[in-house]
Amino acid sequence: MKTKDEAFTRFREFKALVENAIMKKIKVLCSDNGGEYTNSDFMSFCVKEGIRREWTTPYNPQHNGVVEWKNRSIVGAAKAILYDRDLPKFLWVEVCNTTVFTQNRVP
Repeated sequence: MKTKDEAFTRFREFKALVENAIMKKIKVLCSDNGGEYTNSDFMSFCVKEGIRREWTTPYNPQHNGVVEWKNRSIVGAAKAILYDRDLPKFLWVEVCNTTVFTQNRVP
């Protein structure tokens, strides 16, 4: 997304993609209290679709443990690859992308 105001449109696209792929409905949406998730269009869409909303405290990453754990595992694996292969630090982004690619394909 280039701007935050695209969040609602992207969420609708994501919802359609996920529900068609796994044949199940989204039941809960966890998000922060950012303005892109609290506007009236987004809220009414969730009510209409039966999606329950859960909110985290803004600017408090400790409340989002799953994401923090995932970020930590990506950073740890990327550091290990850089160190093990003696790669230069400017390849950090590529190593992180490779790590995410690999972790998304491991059961």
